Amino acid sequence: MWLPIMGMIVGIFLGLLTDIRIPEEYSNYLSIAVLAAFDTLFGGIRAHLQNIYDEKVFVSGFFFNILLAASLAFLGVHLGVDLYLAAVFAFGVRLFQNIAVIRRILLTKWSTNQQKAEKK
Repeated sequence: MWLPIMGMIVGIFLGLLTDIRIPEEYSNYLSIAVLAAFDTLFGGIRAHLQNIYDEKVFVSGFFFNILLAASLAFLGVHLGVDLYLAAVFAFGVRLFQNIAVIRRILLTKWSTNQQKAEKK
């Protein structure tokens, strides 16, 4: 469970240390790809906490979500419609749902541990 979180921390750290500039015309694609990656990361953490984690589902979902979101943004640019906003909305909603479930699971585990400690 800690490997994806550690990878995210290392990635953010390396990103802040480097001076890589992304051209402005790719900023929508990158933002959608990062949002899709975070959605998949938190979905994987949620699945791990619920004991239903499957590595194949995680990896395939990671790449499929990024490709789907970038393709939707690309199509929107060529149609002259801001379709990337649909991906932002969809991934944003799922991201917050996953975070809410993770929070509930962790609070339940913490509460259970507190009750066990009080009984001892």
